[in-house]
Amino acid sequence: MGGELIPKPRWIVVVGLATLLAGAGAWLAWGNGEAYQFVLRLYEDQALLRETLHRWGILAPLIFIVIQALQVVVSPIPGDVTGFLGGFMFGQRLGFLYSTIGLTSGSLLAFWVGRKLGAPFVRRVMNRAAWQRMRFIVEAGGAILCFIIFLLPAVPKDIACYLFGMSPMTFWAFAIISTLGRMPGTWVLSAQGAKTAEGQYFELFVLSAVVVAVTLPLYYYRHRIVSWVRRRGQVETAPKRATGRGLRK
Repeated sequence: MGGELIPKPRWIVVVGLATLLAGAGAWLAWGNGEAYQFVLRLYEDQALLRETLHRWGILAPLIFIVIQALQVVVSPIPGDVTGFLGGFMFGQRLGFLYSTIGLTSGSLLAFWVGRKLGAPFVRRVMNRAAWQRMRFIVEAGGAILCFIIFLLPAVPKDIACYLFGMSPMTFWAFAIISTLGRMPGTWVLSAQGAKTAEGQYFELFVLSAVVVAVTLPLYYYRHRIVSWVRRRGQVETAPKRATGRGLRK
């Protein structure tokens, strides 16, 4: 990567996202302690978050998108609650759209941070067990593996964003694949929130039952699925590595 010129469109995306999120984070953390505590309360209190979004009026979609992006960058913040709330507040379609924009923005920023700051930084923000369990992403970084990780439930996607930034995967490939992988889960949360807001409890029950029926086996076998994709990627890349070594000789 040394001396490599980064395409201008990518810089526009990254600089825009970094400026927006870093500015918001810096203001909350250092400029106003009360505001920082208030944002933490928003993540913990769903009713307060809903009421606050109502008060923000026309700015509510933008604020919600920033909140979704921050919950990717700041991994301990849970995303399921905010995804559900997006559908509850804005309806199924708009909630899905705003959540997708926010999640994609946060994922790209985390990917960029992982690429620029590398292992020393990423290992500091991850616990040792998570690093040992997921560091294979750094060497693999395949498209299928990326899609599976972002599709499966209960896989730490926020951490994966940083690790894929350290992998051979390109910026735009990650942007497309991770977004597509997140979409089914994002749509489900938005639909559940919207149906709750509309009082369509029977449809909510049916949707939730279908989701449980589909995701429960995926959740139970998630480690086996990821391991299978990982082994497959290693088998496919082994001949290429051997060929590369042969050519160098």
